[in-house]
Amino acid sequence: MAVRERRARRALDTKPVEREKVDAMVEAMRLSASCNNNQPWRVIVARRAESLAAIKTHLPKGNVWATRSPLIFAVAARPEDDCRQSDRRDYFMFSCGLAVGQLALRATELGLIAHPISGYDPILIKQALGIPDEYLLVTLIICGYLGNDNSLLSEKQLLAEKERPPRREIGDSFFEGLWGLPLEP
Repeated sequence: MAVRERRARRALDTKPVEREKVDAMVEAMRLSASCNNNQPWRVIVARRAESLAAIKTHLPKGNVWATRSPLIFAVAARPEDDCRQSDRRDYFMFSCGLAVGQLALRATELGLIAHPISGYDPILIKQALGIPDEYLLVTLIICGYLGNDNSLLSEKQLLAEKERPPRREIGDSFFEGLWGLPLEP
């Protein structure tokens, strides 16, 4: 099951991702659910040297591992392109999250790593990629094949490569009918 296999790995190979696999991940995002089918995400598929460099030069030291990636998806959206509820719930981030989840699962099925990150300079990357000011750069998805070069990883990142980080117990996050009443597994 892809959801059990999916991991936010960092040791990437520089081998290019085949066009048909890129297309399959794009299709997974395209078919994702969204509020009223608004599909608020706009995605730059960076796989050529110029667009990859535009992103990689604005990554902080903690994400230097991502500079080995041959493929990065830059996901942008704006609130007015999705549902805005009367209680101030803007669904654009939720819809984008669903689409990113679909891409990550499809990548896993294809033997790839798809690792969303939040550590980057959004203003400089938006400028470098020509993303309009009114859009929020929601995430970058670092994508590629698993590699064995760990030289760019910190000690903490090396540990995370070895085994899946622990998950909360079901009863800590899931409740039975009422807040705080743990759901029994």
